[in-house]
Amino acid sequence: MAEVVEEIFPEPIRNLPEADIPLEGIKAYLSQSDAHQILFMQFMEDVDLPEHAHGAQAGFVLEGRIDLVIEGEKRTYTKGDRYFIPAGAKHSAKVYRGYADITFFAEQARHAVKK
Repeated sequence: MAEVVEEIFPEPIRNLPEADIPLEGIKAYLSQSDAHQILFMQFMEDVDLPEHAHGAQAGFVLEGRIDLVIEGEKRTYTKGDRYFIPAGAKHSAKVYRGYADITFFAEQARHAVKK
């Protein structure tokens, strides 16, 4: 039986609204502004993200591993790393169970609040 992934975010972050992200095994707490969003994300399962594009995105890896392909270039990021995806860049990812990050989206409405 797989070990349970421990929740890493403290209560004030867990009290933020959850982001409506249509993936299994992810918890994402949303901090909303007039011009951008910040998500505190934690993955309880491995997730494959298909190729897509949107506004600029910056991520700060807190735990675990993500294999990120940006415009055809694959890189692996782990705890302490940071990444940047320019606006409009096509990207995909393999996110591994236990991964957690803080992600900045340079879009006001990238994700809706989960209802």
